[in-house]
Amino acid sequence: MTGVVIRVPEAHTRLELIIGNCYAVSPERVVNRFKAIRSLVLKGKPRFADFSLLPPDWGAQFNPWVTVLKDAYRGLEKLCLKRMCVMNSDLLVVANSFVGFKEIVIVCCDGFGTCGLAVLACKCRQLRVLELIEDEVRDDEEDWISYFPEGGTCLESLIFDCVECPINFDALEKLVASSPALKKLRVNRHVTLGQLHRLMISAPQLTELGTGSYSPSGNPAPADQELDRVSSAFAACRSLVCLSGFRELAPDFLPAVYPVCANITSLNFSYANINANQFEPVIRHCHKLQILWVLDSIRDEGLQAVAATCADLRELRVFPIDALEVNDGPVSDVGLHAIAEGCKKLQSILYFCQQMTNAAVISMSINCPDLVVFRLCIIGRYRPDHSTGEPMDEGFGAIVKNCKKLTRLAVSGLLTDKAFSYIGQYGKLVRTLSVAFAGDSDMGLTYVLEGCDKLEKLEIRDSPFGDSALRSGMHHYHNMRFLWMSTCRATRQGCREIARHIPGVIVEVFSWNQLVEEGEKSDFVDTLYLYRSLEGPRADAPRFVKIL
Repeated sequence: MTGVVIRVPEAHTRLELIIGNCYAVSPERVVNRFKAIRSLVLKGKPRFADFSLLPPDWGAQFNPWVTVLKDAYRGLEKLCLKRMCVMNSDLLVVANSFVGFKEIVIVCCDGFGTCGLAVLACKCRQLRVLELIEDEVRDDEEDWISYFPEGGTCLESLIFDCVECPINFDALEKLVASSPALKKLRVNRHVTLGQLHRLMISAPQLTELGTGSYSPSGNPAPADQELDRVSSAFAACRSLVCLSGFRELAPDFLPAVYPVCANITSLNFSYANINANQFEPVIRHCHKLQILWVLDSIRDEGLQAVAATCADLRELRVFPIDALEVNDGPVSDVGLHAIAEGCKKLQSILYFCQQMTNAAVISMSINCPDLVVFRLCIIGRYRPDHSTGEPMDEGFGAIVKNCKKLTRLAVSGLLTDKAFSYIGQYGKLVRTLSVAFAGDSDMGLTYVLEGCDKLEKLEIRDSPFGDSALRSGMHHYHNMRFLWMSTCRATRQGCREIARHIPGVIVEVFSWNQLVEEGEKSDFVDTLYLYRSLEGPRADAPRFVKIL
């Protein structure tokens, strides 16, 4: 007998959905296509919004989405929103509409406040995950933490380190004590070191901890006694593998974390303004570390200590404590070269510095061939190899030649078209490319658009690319998620040509300082944002956005 396989349509079986651009598809189309979604990830504004390159009222409202979702997906359990404008009223709809709602993660969003958080805490009785990450949360003067159920919760993760307003610590302490499944807790800067000690005593099962301010409580107890208490609390948290926080850090209390350092796999010091002498005694204990975020205040000496200790490191991010264009910065090619030689399992790096050499970048390409993400941000415009004065072409060329798994690349410094020819020739897996203050001519971008077949996201700022380069990608834009160009040399007429010839691609142009005037046909556009959409031009574009 011939077997017959009857496939249930994906529309009725798909449970998870990721929408990378809220304007690429309408919520009505989504709910008509997929009938049983339980988990939704929804992203709004382009990434450059994080760097104040997008006006705050540009769009990406969550309200049109939640209005449709509330009736179609009553069984929705998980929601992740990124770079969206979320109102308190939207969170009220979420809390009232989804039976059995369990997880909400809100990343880089604004528009809501503590009243919205109170509604989630009060009404979502099965809530397991509430994570607020780099959001702007308004202080509505609502004691939101006290709204969680008193008899016990299902919470497994509670992250609110970005909430700037004070919290009710007594309510937080009761909440932690009544949440036996809690594994991840990241508190805000209003939680003192003494209060942190009390939370840790209540939750020794934590695997991830964000410490808050990490400064003394101001009580009359001697500092050494408080240090001993906090140290003993850390020692009791035997499952702890991720540490973050350390805002308003008191360096004298860093030894308290020593008992857990041997098991730590992730350490985030990106808010800790500490020097190399304060950092090194901590990092010397972290032999299992795989993820490290730090400020450049640790200097090259701190990175050398990382290289000597953390052979298993997979991800490194070095942020600038001061992004001024000074001649000499605290980290340089010396630190990068040390990491390249000591951390050969590295897969992802974000590195801000003021000076760099081709030799250091080439060393990383040879010693760290498993790199998937390489983002080098040389602060300052058109900075050459500080040792030879040559462009940084050969360094970035080596990265795309030797790192065969590379999918994300950010370039900066003095780069000629030669660097972009390398990227087009060898960067065959690159999906995301970020360019700042780089390039000679339109040929540079042309090399990339004609060579990088997998390219999905292209971000360019303050570079000399114009209409000719823009036209060279017409064959590829329908395959890309987006193209962003700001302060380049594309004209309104060139942008119109792209919009006219590529169906399904939306071309937005806008300026920070003035409305885009219809009659200015030959002026360079301040910002171009190009993206795919099944729906055509959006209806909520503000007056300063012109959709061509």
